[in-house]
Amino acid sequence: MQLVTFEHNGSAKPGVIVGDKIIGLQAAGFSTLLHLIQGGSEALQRIKTWVDNPPKDEIVPLANARILAPLSNPPKIICVGLNYRDHALECNEQIPKLPTLFSKYTTSIIGPGEAIVLPKDSKEPDYEAELAVVIGKGGRYISKNRWRDHVFGYTNLNDVSARDYQAATSQWMVGKTFDTFAPMGPAIVTADEIADPQALDIQMIINGETLQSSNTSQMVFGIPELIEYISSIFTLEPGDVISTGTPGGVGEAKTPPRWLRPGDDVVVRISGIPELHSGVRAE
Repeated sequence: MQLVTFEHNGSAKPGVIVGDKIIGLQAAGFSTLLHLIQGGSEALQRIKTWVDNPPKDEIVPLANARILAPLSNPPKIICVGLNYRDHALECNEQIPKLPTLFSKYTTSIIGPGEAIVLPKDSKEPDYEAELAVVIGKGGRYISKNRWRDHVFGYTNLNDVSARDYQAATSQWMVGKTFDTFAPMGPAIVTADEIADPQALDIQMIINGETLQSSNTSQMVFGIPELIEYISSIFTLEPGDVISTGTPGGVGEAKTPPRWLRPGDDVVVRISGIPELHSGVRAE
């Protein structure tokens, strides 16, 4: 299923995309997608039954709805740095021996079609196409052999980065979590729709030009290893988002550097997930 948060008649609601329509889920008992995720497998089964025979007033033409970020307030946004070999090398960094973790705040989240706002004090805004994992069942000390039990689904995330701020200190987060620096969505594709998340093509396309092109098989640490490692440090909760890193081809590494510019049309494209489109404007 492709699960979304959408705005219709002035209110935000969770829903499922079915063809050219969205089936609302509020009347099925779910106020938000996070509420649904927290309901576990029982909630998903209820949704599957609901979608087969929804009330007519819960069916909205896709063209009449505004798609928002699927999760506006996830418990945590956990990001993985230098997790593709070619990206680590283009940054003149060693291949990490352990996952490099940082976070973004929820104020950085925007939905599809919204604009990335380039901070007036940064001269080096960059892009990073990433596959994001949405945690379903939470837990601590999760074995990598049990990772599938804890994944609800997958979505796109653009880890927008102000490189000048990122490089100014030893801590990356300050350059990573400006407002609007986490475009996400448009949908969470449930885990059963993605047979192998380590075999997905991933691209960043700006103004029609492909600037990043790789496959999730090139990750240094795959999703099972990431879930095991992260949950050994802190508890993963339903709705947590793990953004799994970006491949080579970022703007910083190009000659000359290719920074984001006002007016850019930015697309994250990952196999099996609807494309994420963002505009860009100056602050």
